[in-house]
Amino acid sequence: MTAYDSATRPLDPPLPAVSAGLAWGFVGVAAFSLTVPLTRIAVGGLSPLFIGSGRAVVAALLAAVVLSVARAARPAGRQWLRVGVVAAGVVLGFPLLTSYALTVTPASHGAVVIGLLPAVTAVVAVLRTGEHPTRTFWVFSLAGAVATVAFAAATSGGAAGLHAADLLLLGAVVAAAVGYAEGGLLAREIGSWQTVSWALVLASPLMLALAAVAVVRQAPDATAPQWACFGYLSAVSMFLGFFAWYRGLAIGPMAKVSQVQLLQPLLSLCWAALLLGERIGWLTAVGGLVVIACAGGAVRSRLAVTPRGAAAAVPQAGAIVSSAMRSPSSRKR
Repeated sequence: MTAYDSATRPLDPPLPAVSAGLAWGFVGVAAFSLTVPLTRIAVGGLSPLFIGSGRAVVAALLAAVVLSVARAARPAGRQWLRVGVVAAGVVLGFPLLTSYALTVTPASHGAVVIGLLPAVTAVVAVLRTGEHPTRTFWVFSLAGAVATVAFAAATSGGAAGLHAADLLLLGAVVAAAVGYAEGGLLAREIGSWQTVSWALVLASPLMLALAAVAVVRQAPDATAPQWACFGYLSAVSMFLGFFAWYRGLAIGPMAKVSQVQLLQPLLSLCWAALLLGERIGWLTAVGGLVVIACAGGAVRSRLAVTPRGAAAAVPQAGAIVSSAMRSPSSRKR
């Protein structure tokens, strides 16, 4: 047990530690908030398949280097299967589905739908851990889902006008939620950044094959800004951003730091307006606020009933939670 094990500490850390945890958490969320707008830019010159798979290949190379330098212990037995679940959700599912969706839908629209992620992750965590939250939790979760579908329908010209992109975005949310929840449980066993690093490495053969197929089908023909966006998605959104996020969660308190991600949709909307010139109308603004409010209500009501030191380490705002940052390989054998 370490000084940063906020899942088992009986008291909150002193104010400076709380501030540090929130600061690191905000850095991670700020990094992730650029993912949707920059993906929208990158798909202008790169195919969705190349973006979704290629960014994972680059991130896997970085992960392999870090794992090698840190001499991180490998997962054992059934842990590899669980690493595969994480990889399927956050390495394969979310990047590919959002890349395809953002070829036809504005970044602001995508940011609102993805804003449902904290609530969905909380639901998956509840189902995965067998928790028994209050009725309020389910009310907020259902309200968030209804609000998201209503927003998508309203901005698509009614229920009959719902686009395939909306289904892709909702699929991306579910995929990420499953990967984050399972990763949160696994991170308590093998470490936080180790979990996502091994997931990237495990998925690298498949992602490399998909990237090759993407190049054969459509040779990359991007501008310098589009390549820069791809570089950011690969190095930061897919890998380095998690380091700041994990650091904040490790300092904790995790229950407070995890809620910082509720700011991500608002930040993404701001980036969409600044970088893409998208007009954020009243419907988008209201829809975003309603979805965030519902997600926040679901997360807060779950936190109120989660027993300390048990499932509290599972991510409740769409992130992989870790109880400590030190590598398991650093322990004495």
